[in-house]
Amino acid sequence: MAGPAWGLNGSMTTTTTLGATTLMGATLATAMVAGLLFCFAHSVMPGLGTLDDRGYLTAFQRIDSAIPNPWMMLTFLGSPVLTLAALLLHLPGQSAAVTWLVVALVLLVTTVAITGAVHLPMNRAVQDAAPEFRDAADLRSRFERRWVRWNVVRAVTSTGALAALSWALFISGPAVN
Repeated sequence: MAGPAWGLNGSMTTTTTLGATTLMGATLATAMVAGLLFCFAHSVMPGLGTLDDRGYLTAFQRIDSAIPNPWMMLTFLGSPVLTLAALLLHLPGQSAAVTWLVVALVLLVTTVAITGAVHLPMNRAVQDAAPEFRDAADLRSRFERRWVRWNVVRAVTSTGALAALSWALFISGPAVN
């Protein structure tokens, strides 16, 4: 059993049941996002990298077509939304978790921003070239290294957010109504 949690002002803190539940949801959603990005970095993209140019682009295009579904969008966008909600719910009690929730939120917003600024435009270029992939070698050379490098950054930012949320969950104190 964990000991007492201490707030920013040095007093013992607690959280509401809603605050604890929201923080747990944020942590779980972030774990799923971090896991997805980790798997892409360490298994999906290296596996695709063994294919010829056309095979690589075709396989990536099909995976990319499957990703934007309601469950993935709920998880990917729900992670920062739930983190923000948890932050707002923990502010009144001046919980020590607030600092870690801010860190997590910044890292999650960074993950989403990288996705929007780097990955979505690159993915769109692959989708637009499908199914012909007329100049597959050129498209792959412009796509692969940059996509993989920035995905590793997303894997790091989302894993960092998961660590911050996990610590916030640990130190947030017992839930009271």
